[in-house]
Amino acid sequence: MAQRFAALANPARIRILRHLAATSSCCCGEVVEQFDLAQSTVSQHLKVLVSAGLVNLIPDGQRSLYCIDAEAMTLLSTGLSDLAKTCCRDR
Repeated sequence: MAQRFAALANPARIRILRHLAATSSCCCGEVVEQFDLAQSTVSQHLKVLVSAGLVNLIPDGQRSLYCIDAEAMTLLSTGLSDLAKTCCRDR
């Protein structure tokens, strides 16, 4: 859970996740077109999101597509909710 939250600590990654959620899947170049970021920067952000298990990488011929891992996002949400309930139990 900590690695996933660390991946979300960067505002650009959150914007990328929102974009992926809106498009269902896209390649790195499509993300670059949407944001004022270099291709290498977007590629690195996507790599972090994939490593954290929040985004899936799907080979598609010469390119790779990226899409949100909905199950991982749901588990992260549930984990945060459980943590909040535990920490705020007596309040």
